[in-house]
Amino acid sequence: MEKEKITKPKEQKNKRVKPGQAGQKKILTPDAIKKFQKVIYSYYQEYGRNLPWRITQEPYHILVSEIMLQQTQVQRVIGKYESFIQVFPNFYSLSRAPLKMVLKEWQGLGYNRRAMALKRIAQKVIEEFGGVLPSSVDALITFPGIGRATASAISAFAFHKPTVFIETNIRRVFIHSFFHDETNIKDTEIILLVEKTLDVSNPRNWYYALMDYGVMLKKDYENPNRKSAHYQKQSPFQGSNRQIRGMILKVLTRESYISESEIVQKLQVCPEKLRDILFQLQKEGFIKRRWKKFTIA
Repeated sequence: MEKEKITKPKEQKNKRVKPGQAGQKKILTPDAIKKFQKVIYSYYQEYGRNLPWRITQEPYHILVSEIMLQQTQVQRVIGKYESFIQVFPNFYSLSRAPLKMVLKEWQGLGYNRRAMALKRIAQKVIEEFGGVLPSSVDALITFPGIGRATASAISAFAFHKPTVFIETNIRRVFIHSFFHDETNIKDTEIILLVEKTLDVSNPRNWYYALMDYGVMLKKDYENPNRKSAHYQKQSPFQGSNRQIRGMILKVLTRESYISESEIVQKLQVCPEKLRDILFQLQKEGFIKRRWKKFTIA
């Protein structure tokens, strides 16, 4: 699942294929569903993206890709995914790896809580599931960092189960196709249509096709997701706590022990703000303090 990037509205252009108008009143006859599926699959057959996690059936690889794709654009994930898999090729290697090593490999993706969650997932798979990732959504949502949408995506992509979920590109497709003149559209309205139109015989390819069609819509149309009741602009990254957290962890993956004053000097940030963030990182288990110096936990 992929990140929603905020872009300025632009005029519609370069229209390719477009679902029919039958869904405008949410009346989905069998013919309307077939027409919609044909449009989505036709686009996918000609323009579908060739992504490395789509050519594997390995649950571990698909799990890694889904965690990486949370809040992160595809192009940033591609290179990191392949290098991460090389360094940590399976659950066992990741579960045994020092957190410092995992964070170092994660650098560039942001949202470092996901790296810690992924390591904890690997540990739980080894300790509680005999090294085998469970396929059911109910089991997957018990793992750290995995909500129902991510669990459903993993279940569909790794185990070909006809789960029902929404992510940003899927939301865009359904708003564009079935909510032409509406605003403040809730996901509870969309999920019913996702379920009705699901290709249960091939959920993996169907969701890939929906996502790729959604990517096209973002490029060629004013972003339909702006009509979603859940649409929010991201807060600025520059100078944010999230940026400073990443900078601190980057420093600590390079140096074994470093004092608070040394971190202030290196990062040139407000001492009071840094102290609060260091405390939070300790609380979350990212770092630990020994005497007056900090290191990765």
